Amino acid sequence: MKLRIKGNSLRLRVSRSDVAQLMQAGCVEETIRFAPEPAAKLTYRLEHAATPREISIHYSVQNIRVLLSTEAAKRWADGDEVGIYGHVDTGTASLELLVEKDYACIDGGGADNADAFPNPKAGIVC
Repeated sequence: MKLRIKGNSLRLRVSRSDVAQLMQAGCVEETIRFAPEPAAKLTYRLEHAATPREISIHYSVQNIRVLLSTEAAKRWADGDEVGIYGHVDTGTASLELLVEKDYACIDGGGADNADAFPNPKAGIVC
């Protein structure tokens, strides 16, 4: 799972195995460590649950949880939708949330594409 933060947006890009784990176990998570100290880390987690909102976020110190409704997660995982998108009011601004399937790069190969979703634009000649 890849995390991208830019401005007031947070994007998770998930591989095929991430989606499979999400649907089987209910969550997938990663931790990035910034220094040797135990507290110098950030854990980000994608999960689904019975919730009325299609997408939401929960933040606590060193933890980011992006929550999808189970219904939206199933529709997305089983279908050809690229992602689930939404906005969360933070009180002072709007945080854009994006959860997307990680598609294979058209011009690349190798390890980065091994677990990616097949790119629908592969083979198209301009």
